[in-house]
Amino acid sequence: MKVAHVIRHIHFEDLGLLAPILAKHGYHYHYWDVGVDDLTELEQMTPDLLIILGGPISVNDIDAYPFLAMEQRLVRRQIASGRPLLGICLGAQIIARVMGASVEPMASKEIGFAPLALTDTGKQSVLAPLADAEAVLHWHGEACQIEEQLPALASTPACTNQAFMCGSQILGLQFHLEVPLQGCERWLVGHCHELASINTDVAAMRAESQRYLPRLEPIAREVFHRWLTQCAHQNTGLTGPGGDVST
Repeated sequence: MKVAHVIRHIHFEDLGLLAPILAKHGYHYHYWDVGVDDLTELEQMTPDLLIILGGPISVNDIDAYPFLAMEQRLVRRQIASGRPLLGICLGAQIIARVMGASVEPMASKEIGFAPLALTDTGKQSVLAPLADAEAVLHWHGEACQIEEQLPALASTPACTNQAFMCGSQILGLQFHLEVPLQGCERWLVGHCHELASINTDVAAMRAESQRYLPRLEPIAREVFHRWLTQCAHQNTGLTGPGGDVST
């Protein structure tokens, strides 16, 4: 059985609806909780799949959060191994930094539900099902400046590069496809101070989650399914040690 190693920065920002999709593709998954688990142990492994989830910190804050340097080393090793790598929000920004891109603050935070425009490249990618999505969940205040290295797959007026891929194995998503309706309330509670700081109408955002997420969930599942299928095809015949960690 393959193992997906998942770096989690804050407990409620978890795999969400991605967890059962991993199981369908033959993966066990193991969380590595920052501040609890020793990431140096992960550095001794070659994950079958490495996933780095989001969090309310900046990839630029290595002095304040030294574990970010460790995560960048893990990303470099995963890229060198040729095995799949998925970054969501902060995770995507870490991948972008490793690839030589800058990550800079946006003019204003992008939090809430808004439409996503696929680029021509994005329409030919695993993100193609998102062409039918009314809106996706955005929750970030910084953006990857990775256009010189990789073409954008999707954009919004506030953020010109919402997603990127390197080959078939590396996927970075600035937005949050993984959040199911059932888990959204935890985000509203856990990020209450951030929402208050930008005068978000929490009740309105809850209503939008109830409107958009049930329609988005099957689309999100298809995107993740397509990417994992693509990775499996590319990885046929790849050998090497996976992490021997139970769920």
